[in-house]
Amino acid sequence: MSDKTEDLAVTLFGELFMADQLARNRISKALPKGMELSHFSVLNHLVRLNEERTPGQLARAFHVTRGAMTNTLAKLEWAGHIHVRPDWDDARQKFVAISPSGRQARDAAVASVAPLIGEVVKSLGSERVRAVLPVLRELRLRLERDDAQA
Repeated sequence: MSDKTEDLAVTLFGELFMADQLARNRISKALPKGMELSHFSVLNHLVRLNEERTPGQLARAFHVTRGAMTNTLAKLEWAGHIHVRPDWDDARQKFVAISPSGRQARDAAVASVAPLIGEVVKSLGSERVRAVLPVLRELRLRLERDDAQA
C-alpha cells in the first residue's frame, strides 16, 4: 500500500472515529432519562427484527462480548423493556423479545433524537447524505466480513 493510500485511510478512520464519538455524545444527551445508548440500540434492533433473538445473537450483531450484552439485557429486563424466556428445546439457551413497554421506550427515544439527527442531515443536505450512505454501508459490510473471518 502506498503512503498516500495509508494517509487517506488514517484520515478516513480518524474522521469516522471523531464523528462516532460526537454523535454518540449528542444522542446520549438527548435520550430519555435513564436510557443509555446501548439500551436504545438493542431496543431499536429488536423493533426492526420483530422477532426473538438469543443473547449470543445480539452480542454478535453488536460486536460485543456476551458478558456486555448480558449486562445490557439485565438492565432492560429490570426496566420491563424486554422479556427473557428459556428455550424450551435447549434449557441452556434463552430468547429475548421486546415488550410493549420496550416499544414505547424505543419510540420515545426515537422522538427525542429524531429532530436532533434530522437537523444534522438538513444542514449537510439530503442529497449529500444519500450520496455517502452507499460508501459507508460498503465500508461497514467489508469490516463485518473481515471481522467474521478473523
